[in-house]
Amino acid sequence: MARPPRIPVWLPWDQSVIYFITICVSQRKSVLANERIFQIVRQFCDENKNWSTIALTVMPDHIHALVAPVRDRDDRITQFTAGLKRFVRREANAEWKWQDGVFDRLLRSEESIQSKWIYIRENPVRAGLIAQWDEWPYSIGLVASHQPTAA
Repeated sequence: MARPPRIPVWLPWDQSVIYFITICVSQRKSVLANERIFQIVRQFCDENKNWSTIALTVMPDHIHALVAPVRDRDDRITQFTAGLKRFVRREANAEWKWQDGVFDRLLRSEESIQSKWIYIRENPVRAGLIAQWDEWPYSIGLVASHQPTAA
């Protein structure tokens, strides 16, 4: 099935381009929330010079993230998501697979960025995995004193 073409970024030039993404494991298998996978995801984010990872949490069967292109605001989000999928499976020597595609949303306002940051941060709490968001060990960039802004 053909996918519709990506709509270009139509944000003011002074507004940061930030995406909210969700990547899921096929059949929602609980294979991600462990130290090995988290370190692999962290390595990908740290070494990726084209995308900045603002916030990310690795859940048992999916990953939520806020990411922004570093050099070109028109970079395709699939450059990040497909790269992450390939890297994690290869480095983990995974037998499981990712679901096809990803959910991504271009965030258009400071309010939207803030609400997605809270959604990512609180996801392990809502899932009943922890009592408070700062107890979750598989997160990047979710620090109480720092909340993302649209710059």
